Amino acid sequence: MTLLAPGDKFPALSVNLPGGSTLQLPDALTGHYGVVLFYRGSWCPYCNAQLRSFQRAADSLADVDARVVALSVDDEATTRANVDRLRLQFPVGHSADARAIADATGAFVNEDPVHLQSTGFVLDPTGSVIVSVYSSGAIGRLVPEDVVGLIRYAREHAG
Repeated sequence: MTLLAPGDKFPALSVNLPGGSTLQLPDALTGHYGVVLFYRGSWCPYCNAQLRSFQRAADSLADVDARVVALSVDDEATTRANVDRLRLQFPVGHSADARAIADATGAFVNEDPVHLQSTGFVLDPTGSVIVSVYSSGAIGRLVPEDVVGLIRYAREHAG
């Protein structure tokens, strides 16, 4: 397991979306800043609060040209129900292989029951990591206000 550091290219991941389509990361975010969130599952109140906060910040994120993608090990039906309940407008993937994701990104895995711990990445428009936030438990995660501020700073100091 290797942690992703600033400047590393985000690994290629295929994200299963409800309804049968897939999204390819980081390619789906190319040309935009990206926020990739791995969350523990629909049962986690901290994760649901994070997902809701990113939805509420949609306008601020759009202002800095940031797109959000979230992913968990939840099955398709559970994911679809959570997306509907939280009224999420960004892509939310399901049925992630926790160990494969961990091998590719360094995310921590809970063993029983198996799920990804909260992990977040902010990507630049080329798909390289600007920042990675790894948690080994329920707390410690990206918040949209910090992401927007970081992207504004990165844009102002690009060069």
